[in-house]
Parts: sequence; C-alpha cells; structure tokens
Amino acid sequence: MTTREPRYDILFEPVKIGPLTTKNRFYQVPHCNGMGYRDPSAQAAMRKVKAEGGWSVVCTEQVEIHPTSDITPFIELRIWDDQDLPALARIADAIHEGGAIAGIELAHNGMNAPNLYSREIPMGPSHLPVAPDSIDPVQARAMTKQDIVDLRRWHRNAVRRSLQAGYDLVYVYAAHGYSVINHFLSPKYNTRTDEYGGSVQNRMRLLREILEDTVDEVGGRGAVACRIAVDEDYGPAGIGRDDIQEVLGSLGELPDLWDFAMGSWESDSLTSRFGPEGSQEEHVAGLKALTSKPVVGVGRFTSPDAMVRQIKSGVLDLIGAARPSIADPFLPNKIRDGQLEKIRECIGCNICVSGDQTMSIIRCTQNPSMGEEFRRGWHPEDIRKRESDAKILVVGAGPAGLEATRALGVRGYEVSLIEATRNLGGRVTSESALPGLSAWNRVRDYRELAIESMPNVEVFRESPMTAEDILEFGFEHVLVATGSQWRNDGVGRWHTTPIPIAADAQVLTPEDLFAGRRPTGRKVVVYDDDHYYLGGVVAEQLAADGYDVSIVTPAAQVSSWTSHTFEVTKIQRRLIEKGITRRTETVLMSAGAGSVELASAYTGETSSVDADALVLVTARLPKDSLLQELTGAQQAGRLTSVRGIGDCWAPGAIAAAVWSGRRAAEEFDQVLPPNDEVPFPRETTQLIDLEVLRG
Repeated sequence: MTTREPRYDILFEPVKIGPLTTKNRFYQVPHCNGMGYRDPSAQAAMRKVKAEGGWSVVCTEQVEIHPTSDITPFIELRIWDDQDLPALARIADAIHEGGAIAGIELAHNGMNAPNLYSREIPMGPSHLPVAPDSIDPVQARAMTKQDIVDLRRWHRNAVRRSLQAGYDLVYVYAAHGYSVINHFLSPKYNTRTDEYGGSVQNRMRLLREILEDTVDEVGGRGAVACRIAVDEDYGPAGIGRDDIQEVLGSLGELPDLWDFAMGSWESDSLTSRFGPEGSQEEHVAGLKALTSKPVVGVGRFTSPDAMVRQIKSGVLDLIGAARPSIADPFLPNKIRDGQLEKIRECIGCNICVSGDQTMSIIRCTQNPSMGEEFRRGWHPEDIRKRESDAKILVVGAGPAGLEATRALGVRGYEVSLIEATRNLGGRVTSESALPGLSAWNRVRDYRELAIESMPNVEVFRESPMTAEDILEFGFEHVLVATGSQWRNDGVGRWHTTPIPIAADAQVLTPEDLFAGRRPTGRKVVVYDDDHYYLGGVVAEQLAADGYDVSIVTPAAQVSSWTSHTFEVTKIQRRLIEKGITRRTETVLMSAGAGSVELASAYTGETSSVDADALVLVTARLPKDSLLQELTGAQQAGRLTSVRGIGDCWAPGAIAAAVWSGRRAAEEFDQVLPPNDEVPFPRETTQLIDLEVLRG
C-alpha cells in the first residue's frame, strides 16, 4: 500500500472546534444540491459517501428555519417545525455512520426569501425589494423590534431542533447575501437609523445577539460555527475588509469556528474560466490573526501542496471544500494513502451549481455517481465485479467512451477501446484548448491515467473501424461513443429547419476552429443559439486571433444558460472587455457572401450586417451511422449487444456524456426492469391525516 509523503502530514492533524475534535483538516462546507426537503434520503446517502471518503466535518446545505424564510422555487432543507426532524435526522445519522462530524447550516434568508410558497411577507433591515437572486414583484418590509425578538426565538428553536436531530455543529449563517444577518451587516441593504443600523457596531448587533443565543442554547452539547461574508465585492457600498476586521475584533471569540466566505455565492464559487485555485486567499489572508478560534475557507482546492501552504502560511486551519468534495468525495483518503494520481480533480465548470439553480438533483462532470448514491446505488470508488467473461469493444475515446472503459475495467471486464484519431478525449481535448477551459482536460487525464494502469484494458489509437471491421474481429458486445458534430445549416432552438445560406458564404462550425481552420477576411459573426458556454468562448478565441467579432443571439444575454453556473455576468463583461460586439435578442435569418441578415427576436424587423465569415454554434447531430449499422447487425444475430452512449446517442453537456458512460458500464450484464417502470426509488409526499387535521 502506498503511503503519503510526510509533507502532507499536517493535513491530517486534529483540530479542536469547541468540544469537538476533527480527525483531520478536511472540512466539507455547507453546499446546496437541488435535493433539499424533496429528496432527503438521496442527500443522506450523498453526505455519507463524503464522510466515508475522509472529510472530517460534513455539513448540510442551508436549512430554512421558518416559513418567513421560504426561498421557493429553490429546494433546500427546512427546519420549520418538528415535522422536518425525521429527514434531518436521517442525514445526520448517515454522516455519523460515515465517520464524520455532522454540521447544519441554519438560515433565515431575510430579503432573499420571496416566500412564494408560504406567502408570508419577506423581512429585512430596510424597506427594499427582495434581493439578491430574485426579481419577484415583492418587497421586504423593514423589521420591527418585535420582528427581531421573533427572529431570535425562531433561531433558538431551530438550534434546539438541530441538536435533537443529532447534529454536532450548528451554524449561524451570515454570508452570500442569503441571510438576514448578512443583510443587517451590509450597508448596501441596511439603511436603518436605530441601534441596528449605521455604524459597524450597530450593524453587527443582530449577529452578536444570535451568536450569543446560539452559544447559550447549545450549552456545550456541540460546537457553534459562524459563516460570514468577508467581502461583498460592492466596494464602499458593501461589507469590506475594515468591516470584517471590526466584526472579528468584537465577536472573534464568540463562536467555536469561523467559516469565511464571499458576499455572494457567485463570487464564492468562481469557475476555473474566471478564477484559479485559491483565488479567495487575498480576501481571507490575515483574518485568522484576529481570533483564537479555528478558521475554514474555500478556494476550489484540489492540490495538496496548495492546501499545505494555506495551513503553514496561517491563512486557514481547515481546508474547506464544496466542489472538490463533489468531484471526489474520497479526496482526503487518497491524499492520506498516497494515491494522488487517483484524485478526480474538480474542473471548476459549476455544472454542480446548476442542479440547485434548476431545482434538480446535483450532478458533476468528473463524478458521475454524484446524486446517484441513493437512487441508483452508484459509488464514486466501488462498483460491482463483472458477472461474465464477456469482452467489450468501446468505439470512441471521448468523455463517454473513456468513462465506460474505465468503469468496465474496474469491474474486471476485458475491454478494447478504439479511437480513430491520435489523441484521446474527443470534445474535451478540443474544447479545453479554448480560452479559460484548460482545467477541463482533467476529465480526460483522470480517465486516461486510470485506464493505463489496467492490464485488462487495451487502447488502440488511430484505428478507425467500420461495422464490417468490428464484425470480422468477432466482437460480441459494442458500446458506440462516436460523438456528435455541430450543424452548419443554422438549425437550433430558434430555427428547426435550415436557413438560406448562399453557396459562396463562408460558414464555419466549432469543429472547423478545433481543426485549426480560421476565417478569411476580418469581420466574423458568431451565432449563439446553443446558449451554453461555447458561443462566448469561441467569440473570445476569435477576438484573441485578431478578428473583428460580433456575437448574435436570440437570448437577452450571450451564453444565457450560464446563469445557472454563475458565469453569465462575467461572460458579458469579458466580451465587452475584448471589444466583441454583442447583438442580443436578435435572430440570424440568412447568410450570404460578405453579409448576414438579422431580425429582431420580438418585432421581426430585419437588418444586414457585414460579415466575411459566419461561425454557427447552434445544434449538433449525433454521429450515429456506425451505431445504426451495428444495431442492424445485432438484429440479424451477428452481435450479442450494441449500445450508443454519450453524444452519439443524444448530444448534451460533457457531464451528461460521462454519466452516460458510467450508466452503460453499470448496466452491462444487468437484467433491467421494463422501461415502463420508474428505474429508481423516489420519495413521495406523505398525505396528511385529514381527520386529525380537522380535530
């Protein structure tokens, strides 16, 4: 068994958090996951796996403490009353079973809670519209002194219930703009003139009172943590360095632990495209010196050397993580056991964040088992052994083919992976060469390295094969992962049939750019009807190559779906900074030699724009001709099984392709239920006893 290098020993030292002692310095900070009160058993299974993977503290997401803190449509946990305790207890029990300390993040969302379900009036320090995530036509009312008394009582009730449910560590939440305590701290939202407004000492009064209440209610039976915004990134209008230093100078010894976060989730969870590992250090460095209590912070840490530096330089006591713990729940144990090459490093794409933003179960590009621990029984490290001596051919070494090969290899099957080109990775290799996406190569690198160590897996590069070649070699089981290609006819979401394109118009697709082809002429129009990241990245690449670039999209923003990955605002800013013209709410109607015709998405009014070349980022077609031929061969009895996976089956995100590869590996040799049955367990609403309700 490999042992860790001594320089990482410091990461495995225990840390005292009040009456608790951690087994190491790895700390899964609270993070949302799209499961909430709807899927508590799924969340319990997910958190348990992280505890098993070596995280010494595993926390819930934010947990609403009262009906006036209802952030519908988002699905978070609730601790409104005792009815919520069984679900919360199941999660705490699972974390304990996995061997970790269980933390719960109590939250009153204040002005961030539009209360669309409860229909209670939102509350905050001042009379202001709900913020920061909602534009619902609702205003929060300024809290009265009685409201503050009520809030303190609600929080005490939630603390008591948290201990009853089995949690060891209870949070006071004052970060991300999602907490009424954060709103009181922030001069952006707090315009009060009483003892709760004005000076920093006044604005921190509510935080002081709730911290004191929580410490009193816990009474030494557990630990108290405070998650606080260290910088709201609003300049003088928001919480800044001077404010947080004064808060720590006054309250630094009250809780048992400080959890330093940014003033918004968007700033806290920068994608790799817009921030490197450890990017929050500039905001956190030096704050630890203001308290004797341990501090935890995040920074998308995946490098153990970076973690060690955070500890030795006195920035942090505990290495906090949300996204790295999602990409690899066993990251701590792999560092402990000297298996660094087996770490699935977070690529910083924020597809995990999109689960919460779309109210769907969390997913991960690197870890296809994330969110599937309960309902499909998937585990990030363990997979059941092979059930036959079948030999499997995987055609195509993109993200789906690589993951299917890796997982089948782990199961013990003899696998041959063939790739038509020299390089593995498919679209991952191509896209990661674009600006800001280099970390995405980790999807390929992790799987390629894993496959290289498997004696039961062979990889054949530069080996294009036809259906007849495959049949002649005698393969009986084939997974086809031949990918997809971008359309060059304008078909996408807006146009579902091809648009008029002149024969002499210069039209390119992302594949053309990946192959090194560039437009002739200087003026280029990029048409983004895909709405994810690629349109904006392609425009940025062309601008870097010296072209005069315009990007056109029917949406109100370029790459509009990236609002779910916290990138859409940064993308607009980046495009503006690069001198790229944005034409939003505009539809591409036709392309000619030297110009394109556009139309307003609302009025249909047309205009013509000069364009030496047009780059279409619209929709993709699966490359499924080989799949169709092999399906015919199977039907003729010449193959035992054939299955299309990834973009070859249905083009989607890279995370979907990886998940598809894992599913194919999981289901190989498995007797599946009929497809008219729900393929996984789910939790449904328990009906209330109407007789009891009526009294």
